[in-house]
Amino acid sequence: MTSTIEAVAALVGDAKRIVVFTGAGISAESGIPTFRDPLTGIWARHDPEKLETASAFREDAALVWGWYLWRRVQVAQAAPNAAHQAIAQLARTREVTVVTQNIDDLHERAGSADVIHLHGSLAQPKCFACHRTPAALFFEEPIASEGLRIEPPRCPRCNGKLRPGVVWFGEDLPAVAWKRSVLAARDCDVLLSIGTSGVVFPAAEIPIMALHAGAYVVHINPAQVAQPSSRELCLIGRATEHVPALVSLMMLTDMLPS
Repeated sequence: MTSTIEAVAALVGDAKRIVVFTGAGISAESGIPTFRDPLTGIWARHDPEKLETASAFREDAALVWGWYLWRRVQVAQAAPNAAHQAIAQLARTREVTVVTQNIDDLHERAGSADVIHLHGSLAQPKCFACHRTPAALFFEEPIASEGLRIEPPRCPRCNGKLRPGVVWFGEDLPAVAWKRSVLAARDCDVLLSIGTSGVVFPAAEIPIMALHAGAYVVHINPAQVAQPSSRELCLIGRATEHVPALVSLMMLTDMLPS
């Protein structure tokens, strides 16, 4: 009897176009906290959802800028895990589009190219006033591990305050990233949804679009996040266990004589 992971490996092996759609769960396995994890240091008394808004930046830009610098420290201290590396390995043998809700650079550091960031990226700030992205990076400040309040640098063009280049609550997703993600979802044969609960919209529409377009959707998550059907499968467990095993099994199948 074929196991679920063997069935998924066969689907991925036969697919011409694959979308890998990732959420906070895959980064959590590298030690980057999710919103559900308790905060530490000066941030323990703050609600992340209240820091991640334009109104919070207007009221206290130093607090919000310091919060994101602290998060950059966490990302810098983290390393791509086995799931990130397996995804990059998969892309060396198949046509793979990586779409992530995460604002870290762990996919890129693992070797994935041209990653679509639906929620923006910590790697590059932009101006709060003119919305331009400066050519130079402005994340050179030394940051204590517990975090600090720091005034943001100024835009070299208009002197407005620089803000993190991420999507805050109440903001639209970047139009180009959203369009590319939708096109990839509607044109793929298999979508692997890894480490995402599917409750953050509109990003959560991406697997739904793929399913409605006729693709197989495979969820890899510690908890059951979808009702399995003939075109929707679930691998319940850690991404660092399932994704490398899936890719290894698929590679092994490729090596077998037909």
